[in-house]
Amino acid sequence: MATRVLCRRVRFLPGWRKRFTQAQLIHTKPKEEITDEEENKKVLEHQDASFRGEYRLHYNPLSYHHVTRNSANSHSQTDNYEEEQCFSAQAPSCWQQSNRYSVSCSRHLSSSKNTLLDLAFNKASETEAPSALSYNRKQVPPDVKVDTRAFLKCRPEYTSLSLNLTQRPHPIEWVDVLPLLQKVSVLKGRMKPSDVSQFLVELSKLQPDKMPLLLSDQRFIMLLQYSVEHLRIFSEVQLLEVLQSFVWLEIPASHTVLDVFEAELRRQANQLTLHQLLLAADLWRCIGRQVPQYLQCLYDSVHLHVGQVGAPELVQLLYIIGEGRHCPKDLIRPVEQLLMRHLSQLHPEEVGTVCLGLFKSQTSLSEGAVTRIVDRALSFVTEMGDFAMVNVLKYLRFSYLYHRTWLEAMAQEVPRRTHRMGVQGLMHVTLTCSALHYRNDSILTSVAESIPSLVPHCRSKDSSKLLWAFGTLGFLPIQSPGFYPSLIDALRKRKAEFQRYPEHLLTGLLGLAFVSQFPEDLVTLALSPEFVYLSLRNSQLELKKDMFTLDGAVALELPQWKGPRLSGELREEVAEMLWKFAQSDVCLKPEVLEAESALQDLLGGDKFVCKRMILPHTRSIDLEVHLDSNGQPVPVNLLCPKQSATMIPSPQSLEKINSGIPITDKLLAQLIKGKNTTDSLASSVKVTPTPCQRLPPDEGGRLFDSVLDLTNDMIETLTKPSRRDSTHQDSACQGFKGPIKIAVQISSRNHYCAQSQQLLGLHAMKRRHLKIAGYRVVELSHQEWSSMLRKSRAAKLAYLHCKIYDNL
Repeated sequence: MATRVLCRRVRFLPGWRKRFTQAQLIHTKPKEEITDEEENKKVLEHQDASFRGEYRLHYNPLSYHHVTRNSANSHSQTDNYEEEQCFSAQAPSCWQQSNRYSVSCSRHLSSSKNTLLDLAFNKASETEAPSALSYNRKQVPPDVKVDTRAFLKCRPEYTSLSLNLTQRPHPIEWVDVLPLLQKVSVLKGRMKPSDVSQFLVELSKLQPDKMPLLLSDQRFIMLLQYSVEHLRIFSEVQLLEVLQSFVWLEIPASHTVLDVFEAELRRQANQLTLHQLLLAADLWRCIGRQVPQYLQCLYDSVHLHVGQVGAPELVQLLYIIGEGRHCPKDLIRPVEQLLMRHLSQLHPEEVGTVCLGLFKSQTSLSEGAVTRIVDRALSFVTEMGDFAMVNVLKYLRFSYLYHRTWLEAMAQEVPRRTHRMGVQGLMHVTLTCSALHYRNDSILTSVAESIPSLVPHCRSKDSSKLLWAFGTLGFLPIQSPGFYPSLIDALRKRKAEFQRYPEHLLTGLLGLAFVSQFPEDLVTLALSPEFVYLSLRNSQLELKKDMFTLDGAVALELPQWKGPRLSGELREEVAEMLWKFAQSDVCLKPEVLEAESALQDLLGGDKFVCKRMILPHTRSIDLEVHLDSNGQPVPVNLLCPKQSATMIPSPQSLEKINSGIPITDKLLAQLIKGKNTTDSLASSVKVTPTPCQRLPPDEGGRLFDSVLDLTNDMIETLTKPSRRDSTHQDSACQGFKGPIKIAVQISSRNHYCAQSQQLLGLHAMKRRHLKIAGYRVVELSHQEWSSMLRKSRAAKLAYLHCKIYDNL
């Protein structure tokens, strides 16, 4: 049913008032559970009514179910929950494609990073599937109350831009309300717009615990009807006064009377000042109603009032942008310019609000702008509240900016704050560290020691992201014995949530797998046919890959496993998909092609080198080489999938090479072994100064200070093992049956923690699994091999020879 409002006249349908008064008795979904279809339907209804130039007041018997808002902190838990869901609600897994500094945590295989998992950033479909699991949503009590609007205390100017929820009007008793309601019933149709607004303002002062009684009173319902009737003749001030009264009256966000008020504000947007537009947007936020169309009117108006935007207006605008989860593309550049202009004037909490708004709205600024924002935050980091500090970390994670000085400051700040921080704040701290590959034991240990006492406040998302972050950074169970067991127990207690969010379970279990932890009951659940069906029903390819990785880890690390496994068909499907992607991406990287070509020359042809995913569940490729017990290469290309042709230099090109390569002890030893006397070696070796273009230091800080000119004899020595080599290799290979299997890995910086030799979780797990599978791992490190790419062919062959045969 609906009540149509035309030309400020309201026609009430029979029985409408009675049903309206019964509305508070019927339950409705909490706001965060309203489906996308319902939201889209409401938007279409608004658009349809606006197109016809009229208002439609829809009857909704569910309008009065609400949660009481009685303090500034009352929104904190909802805000935090919505913040966790903001990316999933409006962005697919490629939510950072437009950001060249985007964090390397996406579920797809990263073109620039070979293999990186992201198991925690994309919400599953809202549609529930039949399952043996039962899901009953339970709100997790907040461990720490966070004032998300603390920035409003920084300046008095915010008074005209926002509503201070801590300054509720002086409450009046129910007996004081009765005369007002009596006047409403007496005046009826003779009410003026000023009367309606004044009545609503006065009634909004009622004590909060009496509000349900007021909302069910038929005289109040009549007053709401009169507010709709007078809507078009309200002044701008009166319109905002009425909207503010709705906040204190605790009118539910889904109430249909708000539909017509939103439409009227959109209609009058061109007549409102910038301050009034920002205030109205803040009132909608306080009510808890999403108003994307109104916000678009606000954003359009900002372009017209750029000269009026000072520091408080800018911060409030970014707060509204964040709460709306969207920043128009044409507004990003003006916002960045305004932010750079006013940055030096911002207070600590305002910087935190700016970062949170940019984070929630997924707004990418230039690297220089982000660096300046973090520099400003760093200048008063000790004065920042925990909430503001965490917000800076969130935006660093989104921007994928490795700000070394800020991270070093966190190594000091986080340990001294962990005792008072909530579990969600700690989760964001460690998640940022893992996204930026920044491992600091002071941060990780302090968080790990605090988590067990906070487990009752952990949502499944918090537990899974913590496990993922710590596993990625290689934090071993022995470093904090109580950490992993407490979070595993938290996952068990929140098991019912996995029906709606299956990715949370997979995220947590993969983080555990990185450090060789496999809680069998949870692994059994994750690989069970019911859970697999539930996950696949979400049509998320990423979950297929996650299950595939977990299944492969279980197969290798739990050889006695008797629990469920993925079907052979599903494993083949995912493996084929991963290989096809690798062929079009990783396999074509210059460093991979050059290593493959050089190994083929070194070993005697393409049949001795196989480029493939030895362990497909690790999502990366290797160059596989087999040697017999005498150290001679064995053909392996029959094992390989079909490969594209690679460019291999002609043998004639090697004859022309006579250029310097760095001298190492290993290289000299190899050359000496290949000659009968040292005299012949000395006759062909010429030590010359290093060219002017020096290479950066290696991992140990060493620089090569001399080079070696190679003769054709030396090239032959390097590419063909000598008798003494064969004898040495033969003795080294004794006890091995069959060929020696070698996996040559071309690593990158993103396989390691920043400025460290600590492998990240996925890559550490891969090394472990290769050894379990019987492979010897030969790594062509990024620093060494990238510098070798600029060297001669002979230098590359010498380097690879040392790498392969020294491994024996």
